[in-house]
Amino acid sequence: MAETAPASRPAKVNLGSVEKVPKGQGFCFIVSGEEIAVFRQRDGSLFAVQNRCPHRQGPLSEGVMGAGKVICPLHSHKFDLCTGEGPQPDERVKTYAVSVEKGQILLAVEEQPSTAPKVTVP
Repeated sequence: MAETAPASRPAKVNLGSVEKVPKGQGFCFIVSGEEIAVFRQRDGSLFAVQNRCPHRQGPLSEGVMGAGKVICPLHSHKFDLCTGEGPQPDERVKTYAVSVEKGQILLAVEEQPSTAPKVTVP
């Protein structure tokens, strides 16, 4: 009988206080060399996606967000913050699970063997 290895669970990275991300805006964090945009809706809901637009590499954290979408500041393409879907079938951004615990933003990232995720704020 074959054994199956347990599924690896994503590591949770503490990005700091939820107050770093103003309501209705986005903020860019760099986690293990990757730019990740965290958005906080006016109701307090959080979303996290790759920061760079796949079309022209615009900084999505500087885009306008609302109703669960972000608009790229360079060319106005809209991306769904839950699914990552963009205006074209082949245009999407990577999404990340994000939560708040005790006022701290926790981002789920794939664990890299032998290295802990490193967070820097640009």
